Amino acid sequence: MSIIKTVCVYCGSGPGTNPNFVKAAVALGKAFARNKVGLVYGGGSVGLMGAIATSVLDNGGTVTGIIPDFLTSREHALARVQEMIVTRDMHERKRLMFERSDAFIALPGGVGTLEELVEQLTWQQLGRHSKPILLANVDGFWEPLLALLAHMRSTAFIRPTLAVNVLQAERVEDILPKLRAAATLARDASKEMPADVADRL
Repeated sequence: MSIIKTVCVYCGSGPGTNPNFVKAAVALGKAFARNKVGLVYGGGSVGLMGAIATSVLDNGGTVTGIIPDFLTSREHALARVQEMIVTRDMHERKRLMFERSDAFIALPGGVGTLEELVEQLTWQQLGRHSKPILLANVDGFWEPLLALLAHMRSTAFIRPTLAVNVLQAERVEDILPKLRAAATLARDASKEMPADVADRL
C-alpha cells in the first residue's frame, strides 16, 4: 500500500492563459480521487485551486482546505470541502499544509505558488524533511525555474552537499507514480540512518 495518503497542491488562484492548466488541474483532481489520495490545498474556489478541489470532490475524493482569514472572501473559500481550516495568518497556513501532507505538487501559479514551493525546497535542502516535491510542468510552465536552478548549481550557490531534489512530470498520469517511487526511496533511506536523524527528517 502506498505511503502517500495526502498531497498538498500549490497552484494559482487564477486560471492562467493556457486552457491546459485548468485541464491538468481537473485531471489531477480525478486521479487523486480514484487513487484515494486526499487533497490539501489553499481553500479557494477560484482559478486552478477551485478546479482541482472541485474535481476531487466531484469524483468522490476528500479535500482539506487551509486558508487564512483575510483571504476567505478574496479567494472565495470553497464551502463543499470536507474540512476547512481558517488560520490567523499565512505562516500558520503553510505550517498546517506541511503537517497535513505526505508530498507536495506545484501546478502553474504566481508569486504565492512560487513562494510556497521554494520554502519546501529550502526545508528539504536543509534536511528538515524528506517528503517528495514535484513540479507539474504543464506545457513547460516551470522551465524558467528549472533553468534558474541549473544556473544556481553551475555558479555553486546550490552546493553538491545541499542538493535541491525536485521531481518533474509533464503528464498528469505520471505524477502519483513518481511521488510514490520517491516516497519509497526516502522511506528506505531513512531506515539506514541513525534513529534520531531519521526522526528529525
